[in-house]
Amino acid sequence: MRPFSFLVIGLALSSIISCTDANKKNSSDTEQVTVIDTAAVAQVNYIPIDSDEALIQTALLAAPEAGRAGAKVIGYNAAGEFVTFREGTNEFIVLVDDSSRKGFNAACYHKDLEPFMARGRALRAEGKSADEIFAIREAEAKAGTLPIPTGATLHIYFGPSTNYDPESGAVEKAKLRYVVYMPFATAESTGLPESPVAANHPWIMNPGTHRAHIMISPINGDQ
Repeated sequence: MRPFSFLVIGLALSSIISCTDANKKNSSDTEQVTVIDTAAVAQVNYIPIDSDEALIQTALLAAPEAGRAGAKVIGYNAAGEFVTFREGTNEFIVLVDDSSRKGFNAACYHKDLEPFMARGRALRAEGKSADEIFAIREAEAKAGTLPIPTGATLHIYFGPSTNYDPESGAVEKAKLRYVVYMPFATAESTGLPESPVAANHPWIMNPGTHRAHIMISPINGDQ
């Protein structure tokens, strides 16, 4: 074989070895970045929600991000008193988690829903059961004395844990669920099923009543 051929083969082999080494280096770099990112996610420091400031911070995540700064915040404080934590400047009212109840449940709703929500709180304070509250508000809505605006929204931020990340306000394992109130709507009037047919699929709950609403629940697990 001529010396020129040996030279060509040698250059080709050198090129292949260089590319292989480069690919190994790139692969190693990528794997290293992935390990670092995973470790960073695992280092979230969740602590108990144990102050009014924490109640406000966590509850605000129920509101759309653009509306959080101007939302009114109400609910039970750390001492168990129902208070206004701050006044609002936009259409949202945020209700903080009730620490006397198991798990975490904060909500954000349109201010036009406040008469309906306040009536429910007042009846619960009187010791009325869930069925009694439903019946009373049903009668009042039909009589026209309890307004429930069609299309008003409720955002619920909920989960089994009451620990949160003090940096972001995120509650451990919490998710969002969405409700759109459609008083007295039915499956026939909306075209929606009366139960979910797939994960994250909208459906109508309490059809034909004052509390009829479109429900959109979160996707669970790895779906």
